[in-house]
Amino acid sequence: MLRRLHLHSTHKTIPAPRLTSLFFLFLSLSNHGNFVKAHVFIYAGCSQEKYEPNSPFEGNHNSLLSSVFSSSSQASYNSFAIGNGSSTPPEGICYGLYQCRGDLRTADCSRCIESAVNQISLVCPYSYGAALQLEGCYVRYEHIDFLGRLDTSLRYKKCSRSVNNDVEFFKRRDDVLADLTVAMGFKVSSSGSVEGYAQCLGDLSSSDCSACLAAAVAQLKNLCGSAAAADVYLGQCYARYWASGYYDRSSGLLPASFLHACDSKSR
Repeated sequence: MLRRLHLHSTHKTIPAPRLTSLFFLFLSLSNHGNFVKAHVFIYAGCSQEKYEPNSPFEGNHNSLLSSVFSSSSQASYNSFAIGNGSSTPPEGICYGLYQCRGDLRTADCSRCIESAVNQISLVCPYSYGAALQLEGCYVRYEHIDFLGRLDTSLRYKKCSRSVNNDVEFFKRRDDVLADLTVAMGFKVSSSGSVEGYAQCLGDLSSSDCSACLAAAVAQLKNLCGSAAAADVYLGQCYARYWASGYYDRSSGLLPASFLHACDSKSR
């Protein structure tokens, strides 16, 4: 069962069975006429398991989030295992990663990660695992090692209005999506009036990245059909396409015309 989260000044936390079957919180963007900025919330998920204050995990969790923020001023991706290989009990180890969208400047990446780190603690207080996706960056941590393990489950989708009987558009869209399936890391593609980009998390091998992107492209077609623009976020990759006019290259932001959101589903 899903529940839509509208933008509020105070975040709400909703528990889930565990991070591998996250209960996702979705932000409805359809009420916003302003451009979507890189730090705007897309989705989040929290594990049901909670850690105790002053526990070994809390210290490692805080260290991980601090490391995430510090590293983001130098690199757009990094992963961590805090407490691994020490005297820390297994339940105290904290694994995590972050990644920024590939076209963000380092300063913008760092600002986005700062926002994500602040939000994840508010959305998922004392959770043993959490993931949070903003428009421009992603942060995840857990007490179980998830790094490098392929996950193509659906996290979020957004579809615009349909474009019917436009043979040229669909040909161009399919050209773009085919090009995006061979992305290694972050890739931008265009064909005629259609543009798009895709990105895998940095912990994936090249073969797993290809598998994830193929799954994302298939979901775009299956879930959004004839949409003029669409986003699909899977566990370790995402893909997006849009018709010219839906994306402002100069600002790197989505205009309001894109924000005709479909209902979101999670698996």
